[in-house]
Amino acid sequence: MAHTMRCDNGFQGPSRRSFIAGTGSILGAVALGGLSPAARAATSTTISDAAVVPALVIGTGYAGCVTALRLAQAGVDVHMIEMGMAWDTPGADGKIFANTTTPDQRSFWLRTRTKQPLSNFLGFPIDKDIPRYTGILDAEEFSGITVYQGRGVGGGSLVNGGMAVTPRREFFGEVLPTVNPDEMYNVYYPRANAELGVTMIDPAWFDTAECYQYARVGCKHAQRSGFPFVYVPNVYDWNYMRQEAAGTVPKSALAGEILYGNNYGKKSLQKTYLPKIRATGRVTISPLHRVTSVVPASGGYTVTMEQLDTAGTTIATKAVTAARVFFAAGSVGTSKLLVKLKSTGALPNLNGEVGKGWGDNGNVMCGRANHMWDPTGSLQSSIPTAGIDNWAAGGAFAEVAPLPTGIETYASFYLSITRTPSRAEFSWNAAAGRVDLSWQTAWKQTSITAAKSIFDKINAKEGTIYRTDLFGVYKIWGDHLTYHPLGGAVLNKATDNYGRLHGYPGLYVMDGALIPGTTTVNPFVTITALAERNIEKIIATDL
Repeated sequence: MAHTMRCDNGFQGPSRRSFIAGTGSILGAVALGGLSPAARAATSTTISDAAVVPALVIGTGYAGCVTALRLAQAGVDVHMIEMGMAWDTPGADGKIFANTTTPDQRSFWLRTRTKQPLSNFLGFPIDKDIPRYTGILDAEEFSGITVYQGRGVGGGSLVNGGMAVTPRREFFGEVLPTVNPDEMYNVYYPRANAELGVTMIDPAWFDTAECYQYARVGCKHAQRSGFPFVYVPNVYDWNYMRQEAAGTVPKSALAGEILYGNNYGKKSLQKTYLPKIRATGRVTISPLHRVTSVVPASGGYTVTMEQLDTAGTTIATKAVTAARVFFAAGSVGTSKLLVKLKSTGALPNLNGEVGKGWGDNGNVMCGRANHMWDPTGSLQSSIPTAGIDNWAAGGAFAEVAPLPTGIETYASFYLSITRTPSRAEFSWNAAAGRVDLSWQTAWKQTSITAAKSIFDKINAKEGTIYRTDLFGVYKIWGDHLTYHPLGGAVLNKATDNYGRLHGYPGLYVMDGALIPGTTTVNPFVTITALAERNIEKIIATDL
């Protein structure tokens, strides 16, 4: 492909100058050796039984971090509860996170066998046995769907590809119909992008970098079939990646690190919101704690939680009192907890919308087999930077994803986000003592049809076929999963228009559970921006 080809820049990130200005202090702290002693102390502080706290935040992902930072800056002492580990201690290999190609016990949450999104390669199953451990990626299985979620301080930011996409404004009404788009696009999306360190890859470097040959092939094929191909903003440190390519620093994205954490270059919440949170001196974090109950009490709410060891065994049970409780455990975690609390009588006055409106962001995966004269490269950056935008015409946005196997695959791989009307509901299964989800695999057909609007056309133009060796035997579509769970406690339905839970003053939902099933793009920037909007209002009016 000629180096002069340009992909359209369809998604706007901040300028390089504002990005550097906004993250210089963060990168400086990282360069100086990571966490200060005080910050490390904050990480390891666990909450004591019978503690009394002004604000308790359940979860340390995007929404939880926004909530804790803004509360602390407003003078409120906060305790954050995290089910996963702190991920601040290197393993036997000297690295904190496991590599994608060689998963070990660090890779999966309390599994004895990996459950990778691509289960097969060249016809062979690739999952392997691992020791049971509180690893970083949870493949939570419901009827009809596996939901991938990050486990650890930093939540989903630890395990995603960093694609930091703001939805096109004309589609925002599909995402959050009761939210004023002016305030989101003028105030909260810019704030989220600045805090997350979002920036755009240099197109000239993209055009020449060996590690993005796979994306350039995807660009060429898309444009030859008439599809807009766009650069997508990301939270990776591009200067670090250039050094990786030059061989002057330890490799991270160019070592295939993505599914189970990224050791060096990605600006997860560990490098953005969390250092600012610790710097306030008002926030403590308890990793390996799982909230099991929230009930009204004198002075607010009694929150019961289990402390876990790294085998997932409960080693202590604690009950603390919190004046205010912020649910930020992710779409699934928050929804499951609220449905259980309503159904078992702990919070019986939650309304009938709790548990409803859950969707998969239309996620579906596929691979295409390219011709021998169209190699995608044996070195592939695990950080995707480009996509095919057919949302307006076909209801699909396709991320050109890497297959960082270390060998030439002659394959193009895609994660599509599609327009889908299907919404599932969480419900309490009293007999089994668990929360179920009413998802049906057949609902993915809408997503497949939308994705086919892109890939059938490309295959016809290029004379290529779908890969059938990635998701099982002769299976073309990865229709069994989602990386983007959304909904379950929908804004202005289960809550008011700022996340306050109806019936219980002092209880709030802050996370992706508020978003009714779709963001039209990768969701974490929208989750962050919505949390910034909501907590600003809550601090101004409730505290």
